[in-house]
Amino acid sequence: MNRKPLIAVAVVAIAAAAGGWWYANRSATPSDQLVLYGNVDLRQVSLAFNANDRIAELTVREGDRVRAGQVLGRLDTRSLVLRVAQSQARIGVQEQALLRLKTGSRPEEVAQAGAQVAAAQADAELAQQQLARLQAIGTTTAGRAVSQQDLDSAQARRKVALAQLDNARKAQQLVVAGPRKEDIGQAQAQLESARAELALMNHQLTEAELKAPIDAIVRARLLEPGDMASPQRPAFTLAITDPKWVRTYVAEPDLGRVRAGQEARVSTDSQPGETIAGKVGYISSVAEFTPKTVQTEELRSSLVYEVRVMVDDPQDRLRLGMPATVQLSPPPSSGSSSTATGKP
Repeated sequence: MNRKPLIAVAVVAIAAAAGGWWYANRSATPSDQLVLYGNVDLRQVSLAFNANDRIAELTVREGDRVRAGQVLGRLDTRSLVLRVAQSQARIGVQEQALLRLKTGSRPEEVAQAGAQVAAAQADAELAQQQLARLQAIGTTTAGRAVSQQDLDSAQARRKVALAQLDNARKAQQLVVAGPRKEDIGQAQAQLESARAELALMNHQLTEAELKAPIDAIVRARLLEPGDMASPQRPAFTLAITDPKWVRTYVAEPDLGRVRAGQEARVSTDSQPGETIAGKVGYISSVAEFTPKTVQTEELRSSLVYEVRVMVDDPQDRLRLGMPATVQLSPPPSSGSSSTATGKP
């Protein structure tokens, strides 16, 4: 019996079985992973002084790491310090003026007003007595001993003395009553205005120091001591290293293979043997034309979707703009999360 046909059939059967096993398990091979290409991206902050003055000191340079709240520079505050001292002296004057109004009249002032009333009372009584004496003489002598002019003068002096007495009594009432409430309120408002002015100057003193708003790395130092600072002229550019991501693009046919939170591995040409762990953090919901800086296998005129892969890079191996390769693990077949639309 010829066994060669049987051997050939067996070989074909084994080859078919091997091919079926490979086809069934090809999803587990690395070739099924999605490979994307992009560039490292991160946020930057332009820091400028809030005041317009000359820079006295800058404490950091390019490449220095800074912490949140660290002082990066100071302005010349000599003129502002003098204005603060002037404002403090003005507050002292206003406080004393308000205290004087609230205290009211001193006992000596009340006594002085009473003495002036008594003096006016005495003048009024004297003028009344002189008028009465002249009138009596004129009556007994039938007007021959006293002229009408003397009587008119005595009557005028009596009216003046009574008016002065009334004025002294009203002045005494004002001294006893003390300052008006409106005057006290005005003095209080002037004091509050001076205090607000001092608070503003103290705030300007604090703004004379430029502080880092977040942990970052100094990317550029744009001004130097002696330059005139202003809110429109940044003094530093800071690179925020956390968060850091790789901006890449995925073609529409592969969009279903990308999920928010999907595990990823990032590698660079400078360290091809090392990978950095990451996760998909953002998937654009709007298609756009492929940027010229992106290297893909499809035509550059095809529509793609932006994907941001957030990376954990505590050793700071990735730099801004560095080309990077992203390998996405296959997403689960079921229970996949919905596509994220919010940017980090």
